[in-house]
Amino acid sequence: MRSLGSVQHKIPCVFLTEVKEEPSRKRDCQQFQVVATETLNPVALEADIHGAVATEKIDGTCCYVTLYNGRPHLWARLDRKPNKQAEKRFKKHQQQHRSCRGFSWDVEEDFKIVPEAWIPALRVQHLNGHPVPDEYGHIPGWVPVQKDNKQYCWHGSVLDPEGGAVLVLRPGGDEDEEELEVSAVPLADQMERTLELIGTNVNGNPYGLGSKKQPLHLLVSHGSFGVRNPPPVDFHQISSWLREGPGGRVEGIVWHCSDGTLIKVHRHHLGLRWPDGGASLGERPVVVRVVGGENTDRKDLFSSFCRLNGQRFSRLQDVHFDS
Repeated sequence: MRSLGSVQHKIPCVFLTEVKEEPSRKRDCQQFQVVATETLNPVALEADIHGAVATEKIDGTCCYVTLYNGRPHLWARLDRKPNKQAEKRFKKHQQQHRSCRGFSWDVEEDFKIVPEAWIPALRVQHLNGHPVPDEYGHIPGWVPVQKDNKQYCWHGSVLDPEGGAVLVLRPGGDEDEEELEVSAVPLADQMERTLELIGTNVNGNPYGLGSKKQPLHLLVSHGSFGVRNPPPVDFHQISSWLREGPGGRVEGIVWHCSDGTLIKVHRHHLGLRWPDGGASLGERPVVVRVVGGENTDRKDLFSSFCRLNGQRFSRLQDVHFDS
């Protein structure tokens, strides 16, 4: 599959949305829920959604590969968020207007301090030299993953401690369309791409990877898993496909349009649970192709996969390491 768009900002829903006065399934303390209507979003139509590439929406945390100190580096998603006083005013506005729109921010005073190395995401608007928050009150951005930062230890676990490579889950060979592959990929080959970190300690681990004793995390490049025989871009047909389709046990669909626009639909938009049974990605067969790491005494994840090089597992969630 060709290289597709990167995720640098909140992706719009393929359908216009409306607010229902019931507790949100995604955000704690939010007493309203945003759900999809049956009307296609004009943004999707303008981007030619019907000619877009449909891909599986992967449930993890977003990462980015770009330069840091002159070398390709893995960055973790870190949105700059409001401080307590500004958040209180913002929530009051939400409750009164049942919407995030129309709130006025003081960018210099209302937001928490971020690490010095933090950078705003691409396409974030600026005003008077300051990045402007989106309609949800966040300023999307990135922070470099450092070995000594425990907050990003699971990000760091997918990095080769002896070189500039990362552990990536991607489609496998041509013989079996279902087969996945765990590979060591140079960071330089992922420059300016975004990826999703999935695994044991991310978002409740919907794919069933690893265990508390042996955590397992991997990166998935956005757009790398296409949806075979995707449903037409229609509310009822997408909803039916997600409930009953053979490939529908996914978090959602992300369409990559030819002009670079990304459009999505999440199960929550359609009132569907997630996860709902076993996620299909975790049940696909996988082969490990990670070469290197001659130091067999190392206990890091990279070395563990090196020792599995060439092995096949009937399901991704069955990958395990000898104690």
